[in-house]
This record gives sequence, C-alpha cells and structure tokens, in this order.
Amino acid sequence: MKKIAFIAGIALTSGLAGSASAQLVAHKDLSVTTAVAIAQTAVQTCKAQGYNVSVHVLGRSGEVLVAMRGDDTGPHTLENSMKKAWTARAQRAPSVNFANAVKTNPTAGALHLTNMVPAQGGLPIMVGEDVIGAVGVSGAPGGDKDEACAKSGIDKVAADLK
Repeated sequence: MKKIAFIAGIALTSGLAGSASAQLVAHKDLSVTTAVAIAQTAVQTCKAQGYNVSVHVLGRSGEVLVAMRGDDTGPHTLENSMKKAWTARAQRAPSVNFANAVKTNPTAGALHLTNMVPAQGGLPIMVGEDVIGAVGVSGAPGGDKDEACAKSGIDKVAADLK
C-alpha cells in the first residue's frame, strides 16, 4: 500500500511540475545596447543645451542597466537620477506624477520607500501598456529639462520598443 501511495505521489508531483512550466511569463526586456543608447542620447541632448547631467536606465525589475555620470556634474546627480528612474518604474508613470501627488497629499503611501523621490525627470519605458524599464535624468536646472532629456533618449530608440 505504501508503495502505491509513493508512486501516486510521484505521478502527482510530476504532473504539477509539467503544468508549472506551462505558466511561464513571456515578456520583453531592454537590451544593454538599447539602454546605453537611451542614456547617451539623454546626456548629449542636455549637453547640447548647456546642462551637465547624470542618467540611469533601469530594467523591468528596477535593476540598473546603465549608470552614466556626465562631465562636471554634481555628486548628488547620480543618486538622484537613479531615484527618479526608480520612481517612474515603480509608479508606472512619469516621476512628476508622484511629485504632484505628494504636493496634494504629503503622507502619500510610497514616500517612505528608500528610492522614491518626488521630483520630475524620470520616465517609464513602455512597450504598449507594459513597463519594461525607466530612465531618470538629474542635473539640468529644473526637472522639466531633465524630463525632456530623458524623453529624447526614449524617442531615440522608439522604433526598437515595439
């Protein structure tokens, strides 16, 4: 009897393992090449306007794909660009949306998270409705300028984001 129960247990377990593999999630990820192109374009766009910036490009899970500190940037810009990107990734929206939410509700739930920053300059990188990463820029005189440079990076690779 124990032998039959053991064999039944193995059969049941192998059936579960087979069905688990059928539940894998397929998704698109940013390549490092695309992430570098986004970062370089953002830095070059800001530099052409006279702004020295730092840029972070994060992947789907918030992992750092590219961290680029521009020439003659302040020491805070590298950390700030990462937090702007992380905020955009976590919120699935431009980081300015979180900044605006905090203005109207200073006790916004996510404010306590280490990498959240209520500042403009971070944008999600989308394929359709799917967030596959984010870019954050810091160092220009104003978050609107940071965001414009971030957008230029995404626009540069728009054809690849399909």
